[in-house]
Amino acid sequence: MNVAGFCADMERLKADAYRQIGSADFAHLRKIERYGRIAALLGLATAWTIPNPVTAFLLSLGQFTRWLLAHHITHRGYDRVPGIPARYTSRVFARGWRRYIDWFDWLHPDAWDHEHNILHHYHTGEESDPDLAERNAEFLRQMRVPLWVKYVLMAILACTWKIIYYAPNSLSVLDPVTHRRLHHSRVVAFTIGSALDFRRPTVRRLWVTCYLPYATWHFVAVPLMFLPLGMTAVWCVLGNKLLAEAITNAHAFLVIAPNHTADDLYRFSFHYHRKEEFYVTQVVGSANYHCGNELTDYLSLWLNYQIEHHLIPDLPMRQYARIQPHVKALCERHGIPYKQESVFRRFGRMLDVVVGRTSMRKLEAFPHQLTAARAG
Repeated sequence: MNVAGFCADMERLKADAYRQIGSADFAHLRKIERYGRIAALLGLATAWTIPNPVTAFLLSLGQFTRWLLAHHITHRGYDRVPGIPARYTSRVFARGWRRYIDWFDWLHPDAWDHEHNILHHYHTGEESDPDLAERNAEFLRQMRVPLWVKYVLMAILACTWKIIYYAPNSLSVLDPVTHRRLHHSRVVAFTIGSALDFRRPTVRRLWVTCYLPYATWHFVAVPLMFLPLGMTAVWCVLGNKLLAEAITNAHAFLVIAPNHTADDLYRFSFHYHRKEEFYVTQVVGSANYHCGNELTDYLSLWLNYQIEHHLIPDLPMRQYARIQPHVKALCERHGIPYKQESVFRRFGRMLDVVVGRTSMRKLEAFPHQLTAARAG
């Protein structure tokens, strides 16, 4: 690997990408937002008829799109767009009471910002990465049960993972009393059992700020709005909302879970010390899916550009499609492994790891001597 050369080229590409940010990125963001709003409105307009997969998918796509927007906006991806309204910047979007307008999900935005944008992105694949799936699934990997049982458990997890995994574990990175960000060494991960231990302040806050508000709005208030059409309509809306919840969880799980978990990706027993190390670990610890058209990108949350996103987290969505061929070419030029396959192939690789059929590669230290020898 030519680590120094890769870093220098990435720095130049990064500077150029920042210069390319402009009003077209905001127009693209608004277009994606409209897609989600149209899907949600169509879903609500038909939700009272009968529970059906089309309505449920439209409702789920509306909710899915809000997470998509939140992901890139809270990453400060649009803060550099000249003249952008403040509500689309990381300083305002989903902050305080705007959470209920911009991104009303199971996850608390402040917790997500620290858990994902900081701890995950800058400790990717390390023991201090809160989303290190192989470690988090160790209990499943070691279970002495038939393989099909593990697959059933994974299917249940996929349909509920924002509830039983992401909401509690993202909130665990904040102090339950002061709400301040915790250092990764003080974060205590949740288990399914501990989420019911109401003696813990974090558990009480989880229920008060995440579970109860979301469930009350989506599964009580929204169905009751259709009461003038009769109780049958109310029950149909509830059925479609519950089905949509399972779909949006499974959809997000499909495109998020495989990004850093596979037998051809690395876990790291060290923390990088220099920018060169950061760039390389982000590439060899991440994988892309197929890229190229907007529908694929949209349904992938733009996480099909995961390598580019981890190299430069604060870019608008539109810029990732532009720089992806250049990043791939740089990796090939400098000998950095660049993994890219279909989302379904990557999902299969991830599934093999979490059920214990395969394991991730492990890197104990950054290979300085090997790098120097190859450079020489």
